[in-house]
Amino acid sequence: MWDKVVFYGEVALNLDAKGRLAIPSMYRDPIASACDNALVLTYNAYENDSLWLYPQAEWEKVRDSVMALSTFDPMHRALQRRLVGSAYHVSPDKGSRILLPVTLRQVASMEKRVVMLGLGKKFEIWNEDALHKQRHQVPAMGGDVSDDMKSLVL
Repeated sequence: MWDKVVFYGEVALNLDAKGRLAIPSMYRDPIASACDNALVLTYNAYENDSLWLYPQAEWEKVRDSVMALSTFDPMHRALQRRLVGSAYHVSPDKGSRILLPVTLRQVASMEKRVVMLGLGKKFEIWNEDALHKQRHQVPAMGGDVSDDMKSLVL
């Protein structure tokens, strides 16, 4: 079932006092049917102000590919620690909330306002201010794009 589910969209949310995030209603049924609410939360490999949230089966693919990297390379070890060593299994509670562990929240500077983005097979959860700042720093697509991007039908 999961191979047919693609997440997209953007929702601004508040974390509660305990650091919980309510899964938006538009994602609740697809997550439940795709992975029986078994999710994995970890750091974003590329940006410090966001986290990645994967359905369990998709996470296992990522985990296995990251752990297959040679540990002789210091960058590989750093990636393994960042993604796999810091990962948490999470499941929505009866209120459809997931707890963002304090260690992940601190590194990603998440206190109250966050944005959840559906990005295909995973979600990104961003500090709202950091996402807005990042969007203003990165120019709109147009000038210097890769050949792969030029071939996209948009």
